[in-house]
Parts: sequence; structure tokens; C-alpha cells
Amino acid sequence: MTIHKDILAYNAAQSEGDRRICVALCKTIDQRLPDAQNKIWHAHPVWFLDGNPIVGYSKLKDCVRLLFWSGQSFDEPGLKPEGKFKAAEARFTSADEIPQRDLARWIEKSAGIQWDYKNIVKRKGRLERLS
Repeated sequence: MTIHKDILAYNAAQSEGDRRICVALCKTIDQRLPDAQNKIWHAHPVWFLDGNPIVGYSKLKDCVRLLFWSGQSFDEPGLKPEGKFKAAEARFTSADEIPQRDLARWIEKSAGIQWDYKNIVKRKGRLERLS
């Protein structure tokens, strides 16, 4: 799928080092999730499958955070829990820190292991696992 122009603009607006991280993440995510829709969502690049957020990244003060909405269910030591639901993250300060093999595996798992964030409001904050 084509990278949305707003994501390209987001990446271009970063400092040189952060831009390298964002471009590397964007390229790998898009290659590994060819059927996913991508767009800026809540001010950050996010990829969706059937309207469900799967993976995205955001510039934080001192790093770029990669976030998998269902990442706590991946059983991956390189991802740390984030928030009160099922999300997990990895943080990078250099593109050289991105573990390409791990990233590919995490993205693969993100397509197969999903919690239904698309309907979380309708379910009043309760998540259900998608099959």
C-alpha cells in the first residue's frame, strides 16, 4: 500500500536522527503489512487492519516510540507494557538500535494477535480478543 502523504510529512518534519528512525520503521511496517491502511491518527503514524489499530510510532521528547496495540500478547522480551490495556512498546534513539529480525517478527505477530480496539468505546472499555 502507498504511504499516506501525511505520514511522509510527519517523517520529514523530524530531526535528522529521528527521521532515520521513522523512515526505517515506516518502510518495514509497510512492507510487512501490505494490506494495512495507514494514516495519521491522534497525531501519529498508525497502521490498521479492518479498522483496528495494529502498529504505529511517535516522536517523544528523547526517542521514537514504536507501539503495538496488542503487543503484550506477543510474549516478546524486547517489548515493554504500555498503558492499561494490551499495548507494548519499544523505544529507539538511533536507527541502528532497531532490531530488524525482532521487528519483522513483531509485525508478523501484530497481524495475527489482535485485541479489538476498534470497538473498545462501544464495549465501554472492555477489550475482546479477535480470532
